[in-house]
Amino acid sequence: MQEIHTEIAIIGGGAAGLMAAYHAAKEGRKVLVLEKMPRPARKMMISGKGRCNFTNLKDWNEFQMHIHPKAAFLKSAFYNLTPQKTMDLFAEWGCESVVERGDRVFPVSHNAADVVDALIGGVRHEGAILRTGETVEEISKDGDKFRIRTADAIAYSDKLIVATGGLSYPATGSTGDGYGWAQALGLKTTVCRPSLTALVPRGYKEITIIDGDDKKHIHRDNGYSEWGRKLGGNSLKNVALRLETDGNPVDELFGDLDFTDGGLEGPLGFKISRRAVKALSNGSKVNLVIDLKPAVDQSKLQQQISTLWKDCKGQRKTVMSKLLPRELVDGFLETPGLEKDLAKALKNWRLPIEGYVGYERCVVTAGGVDLDEIVPKTLESRKVPGLYFAGEVLDLDADTGGYNLQIAFSTGALAGISAAKSLLD
Repeated sequence: MQEIHTEIAIIGGGAAGLMAAYHAAKEGRKVLVLEKMPRPARKMMISGKGRCNFTNLKDWNEFQMHIHPKAAFLKSAFYNLTPQKTMDLFAEWGCESVVERGDRVFPVSHNAADVVDALIGGVRHEGAILRTGETVEEISKDGDKFRIRTADAIAYSDKLIVATGGLSYPATGSTGDGYGWAQALGLKTTVCRPSLTALVPRGYKEITIIDGDDKKHIHRDNGYSEWGRKLGGNSLKNVALRLETDGNPVDELFGDLDFTDGGLEGPLGFKISRRAVKALSNGSKVNLVIDLKPAVDQSKLQQQISTLWKDCKGQRKTVMSKLLPRELVDGFLETPGLEKDLAKALKNWRLPIEGYVGYERCVVTAGGVDLDEIVPKTLESRKVPGLYFAGEVLDLDADTGGYNLQIAFSTGALAGISAAKSLLD
């Protein structure tokens, strides 16, 4: 079995791991990256539907509003590598970018492969060694060294950075390995749940086969019901969405919502999914209530409907086609338990939520290595000297819009720099 000696070992060749490798190698350290997939950064390749929204240019005051559960933990890493610095770094690597609505940053080509190739190129240019197809089987401490065993090699390192990602999109290699290693080394982890995922209304799917121990996990591949098929493919613009748990309103948002083959998605569905999934997992009853006409109060809407009712000779479907996109009308009117009062129904379209799509297609994992276990200014473990964590493996996640990749880049950069500089102590 091959024996490898390095100063800094990094497990995970995703956004966080590669950014850590670049910054550690730039400090002049000998760096080894172990990635179990045949190609690095597989999850980045599907980010933003293949367009790769790789950061968001909001300043810290606005950026932090999109971070969960403890935004303050990210502050040191954020200022070490800000979104603007991230843009500049990719430009230096030959990947120019463009800023779109909501301060979202994309490569000019709108091709995720260009972002990935630029990052890998930067890592290799600084001399870091990247070994793919290397699945780590065991981590241990051997005196002052970390011992990392794969099927083909044993690597010894002075410092170790764990950047293995979370549980989302396991086909890209994110299978939660880092949580087990953290626990084995004495660190605490928090409960993990899917986030930025589809919420499934009751009756939306033809079959609701539940996987494993998670009694609210509804697989995305389960097909539409007849009602779901009438809603699927519709997008709602500028609506208000209220989340209710056990009959109590807990959150309200305004924006766009999509009905997809998974369930309710889009900016609003994703953003509200974090709290909804947690509530469902804890056994609460969850409803989403959509106000399809937020700019019109109910009394004025009632007057409008009364006028249309006369003009359309009491044809309910015809009346609704004057108020809603035609492709949405059938699905809306056939909603189980729909209010008979159409004005009230339009202002309070209530959809009981049966479950959610799991890790197979969620964007990010909520939960992970407990932030209390990590020093925020260095990302080093408080319990195990020389051990660092970066990226989605941490209990740190964000809303959709480029925030999660920036978390990965910022924490990866800080972990890499911290590990490199600690070798000088």
